[in-house]
Amino acid sequence: MSQLDYKALGLKVGLEIHRQLDTKHKLFCSCPTQLSKDKVDLSFLRRLRPTASELWEVDPAALFEFQKGYWILYEAEENTSCLVEMDEEPPHEINSEAVETAVQIALLMNSEPVDEVHVMRKIVIDGSNTCGFQRTCIIALGGWVEAEGKKIPIQTICLEEDAARKVQVKGRTIIYRLDRLGIPLVEIATAPVIHSPKEAEKVALTIGRILKATGKVKRGIGSIRQDLNVSIKGGALIEIKGVQELNLISKVVENEVLRQVRLLQLRDELKARGLSREAFQNLKPLEVSRLFKETKSAIIRRALSKGGVVLALKLPGMAGFLKWELCPGLRFGGELADRAKFYGRVGGIFHTDELPAYGISQGEVEALKAELGLKAEDAAVLVADLKENAEDALKAVLERVLEAFEGVPEETRAAMPDGTTRYMRPRPGAARMYPETDIPSMPLPPEKIAELKGRLPPLPDQLISQIMETYKVNRKLAEQLADSEYLPLFRQAVEAGVPASFAATALTETLKSLERKGVPVEKLEDSRLLEIFQLIGKGVTAKENFPVLVEELARSGGSAMEAVEKLGLKMLSEAEVEAFIRRLVEERREELKSMGGKAFGLLMKLAMSELRGKADPALVSALVKRSLENL
Repeated sequence: MSQLDYKALGLKVGLEIHRQLDTKHKLFCSCPTQLSKDKVDLSFLRRLRPTASELWEVDPAALFEFQKGYWILYEAEENTSCLVEMDEEPPHEINSEAVETAVQIALLMNSEPVDEVHVMRKIVIDGSNTCGFQRTCIIALGGWVEAEGKKIPIQTICLEEDAARKVQVKGRTIIYRLDRLGIPLVEIATAPVIHSPKEAEKVALTIGRILKATGKVKRGIGSIRQDLNVSIKGGALIEIKGVQELNLISKVVENEVLRQVRLLQLRDELKARGLSREAFQNLKPLEVSRLFKETKSAIIRRALSKGGVVLALKLPGMAGFLKWELCPGLRFGGELADRAKFYGRVGGIFHTDELPAYGISQGEVEALKAELGLKAEDAAVLVADLKENAEDALKAVLERVLEAFEGVPEETRAAMPDGTTRYMRPRPGAARMYPETDIPSMPLPPEKIAELKGRLPPLPDQLISQIMETYKVNRKLAEQLADSEYLPLFRQAVEAGVPASFAATALTETLKSLERKGVPVEKLEDSRLLEIFQLIGKGVTAKENFPVLVEELARSGGSAMEAVEKLGLKMLSEAEVEAFIRRLVEERREELKSMGGKAFGLLMKLAMSELRGKADPALVSALVKRSLENL
């Protein structure tokens, strides 16, 4: 990726950090805030539709989701969902524990809590909420956090219900699990005063540390999500949803800036080639199915066999532009394909900048060019599907080409694991919010705010100092613990008799090392890790066995004690160790006598090769010395 001058480009980034709260029950009912582990007791089918606001306006994002034409199948488990999640019962009063936690988070960020919490409805009809809207409320306004010596203004701190969990897409049906729906979620929105990718990452880290300092946030995959609002001079405000990993934020921002820069360059190149919107506005697709009757393209053959057609759209003067790279892993043709998929419900598109390929021969390409009257400077896009879908897909392609003449279209994009983004939907409008009439407001009187302020947890820097002082660990380990999700478990491990430095290293460096090896550490509940620490603290197994036991439990399940017995990692008694060393000495008595001072090293090596993980090395060393003294 070429080096970009973010200051000259006028980069502005705003963050929206979402984090699940670890409360006893959900935001508007008494169901627990835990996932169902894929147990399903009932299911029901629905179709959500957009409605007009009080000003008779329809939100464009809601209309977009409706036009996809999906049915929604909801699955529920009786212990994690109730009639509230199914939208068959009015919501209960707002969870006071969640409100108090959100207020404390606001106070830690120097924000001003509201006098009274009012719940609003935000239209969402992608199926992630059974009622067609998400409930949200403002907890505090204003405030700031300090990152790398710079004050980052906070705009709003909100409390909202998390969405249902998407499980699968089957044809025109999306399957959602209701267990996650309603889990309290705090949202922190910063002002757009972040001016580099690295700064965005550092600000997110700072906010994340403050959230974790409360001890009331969930951890693990799906418990945290970072949304980014990114813009540059001459570009557009792009909302990027769902950045899961903190270390991916800078890469996503870098790729989005480069994408906008390249789109602006594409606009200028189109104009330099003498092209204009007017030449494209009245273009119509042409059916070219007969050209592909003998094709070897599996995609086209499958579409034709199901009664579909092949439609082609001529793009005058666009040759070469469809393979125009926007950022690593994304070309302009990919932007067209994303629009075609969403609006046309098709699997993708073909275009002449990449043909012949995908089973389409050179002869078929030449026949297509002749049929459309393509010149050397022209391009074309093909879609093979049902006629209605293909027409909608090419209509969306044409609209995206027209947008290229303006530069960067405003839109909402989804973050991908590789740091690129893909088109998600139009940006929502102001017509998506309206008051919730089923839930009473909750006053936040000054005395309540004062009481919550009086029991605030320490800020991250204070927490790091406390860890160093209390547990006598170095700053590096203290910082790793503060940044990890394992501080409460660390404290429990130390209480179980495990040395603090070992527990800290095990929960940060050792677990990360195992993850890099592909061990599914995320599957392990804290209770299983605590079992391992308790066995180590009691002397049942050795510290050296921690990574082996973690891997065994992560891959095979069961209890820590079962893993110890299965792998033969139970600590031997002092008498058993002494007897083992005595046998070694008897077997090598003459050799050991002849070695003099080097005998200790040999005997320790032989002993530990058998006793590692089954005996304390300090005990082995002491018994080896004693045995050699009696030679």
